[in-house]
Amino acid sequence: MLLAIDIGNTNIVLGLYEGKKLLEHWRLSSDKSRTADEYGILLKQLLHTTHRDCKDVHQVIISSVVPDLTGTWKMMSERYFCIKPLVVGQGLKTGLVIRYENPKDVGADRIVNAVAAIEKYGAPLVIVDFGTATTFCAVNEKGEYLGGAIAAGIGLSMEALFSRTAQLPKVELVVPKNVIGRNTVNAIQSGLLYGYCGLVDGMTKRFADELGPGLAGVTVVATGGLAEMIAKNASTIDYVDQMLTLEGLRILYERNIAE
Repeated sequence: MLLAIDIGNTNIVLGLYEGKKLLEHWRLSSDKSRTADEYGILLKQLLHTTHRDCKDVHQVIISSVVPDLTGTWKMMSERYFCIKPLVVGQGLKTGLVIRYENPKDVGADRIVNAVAAIEKYGAPLVIVDFGTATTFCAVNEKGEYLGGAIAAGIGLSMEALFSRTAQLPKVELVVPKNVIGRNTVNAIQSGLLYGYCGLVDGMTKRFADELGPGLAGVTVVATGGLAEMIAKNASTIDYVDQMLTLEGLRILYERNIAE
């Protein structure tokens, strides 16, 4: 079985594959203070809940945007699975043509998402990943990665609003009944949610226009924690794919062991 590990700034998402089938997936918090042993013991416990153990895992691939945790998880893999993992960005063959000015600057998660989205949905594409930061990625009709945009995630926007204002309360992020809030809580919820939907719709439309065919000819795929909520209230997202990054890791592993 293949263990796919996606390390983000807020969460670590794990997927256990047998061939192309995703058997299990888990989400952990990204904690730089945890050691390889702590993560290893936690992963052993997660596997145990599915009546599996470490010897059932024969391959490991890691995508990480947190350098401090990359080494921790590499050590965990070598110690608990006796496997030297493949790490996205360290000479891994992606099959993706990157037209960024400096390809090394493209985050591993963005590369993995693009690989999966091209295989699953074709091109041209706009990929929106709702993480700690919200990233927009553009893939042209040739399947080439052109670049994108990075905005503060909705969680960061919420924290900035509450930490920088004296009288605004911290609210739950839910969909308000109306765009025009009739109380402070609803007004904040409307500004956060519908304001963010406006950002997403505006950016994806601009991306599609710059790619050439406009929205009618570009597929927009969303992934990440808040993708479902935003997609239901935005107008430009075609597909929500919460397993996009894990699928990209599986595809990349298969491409590299086939070499």
